Amino acid sequence: MMEWIPIIFVAFKALVLCTGMFFAVKWHYDQGKKGKQIVEEMRMVMRAGGMVTAVFMVLLLGLGLATFVLGKTLGLDLTLP
Repeated sequence: MMEWIPIIFVAFKALVLCTGMFFAVKWHYDQGKKGKQIVEEMRMVMRAGGMVTAVFMVLLLGLGLATFVLGKTLGLDLTLP
């Protein structure tokens, strides 16, 4: 019985990987058929995501500066070693 376990596991792994590859290829093929409308929607989503990221970075920079100013005001030693 012990010598059948690797054969069963390898067969199951091959079946799962082949099924996954089939659906991955099918999904990419279907995405290519959708056309330019999806590309335009994706561009709008990417632009909105970039704007959210930019706002987040500006707020993060502001928070860091406010923390530094507050630390200096409270007399904390903020010099690097």
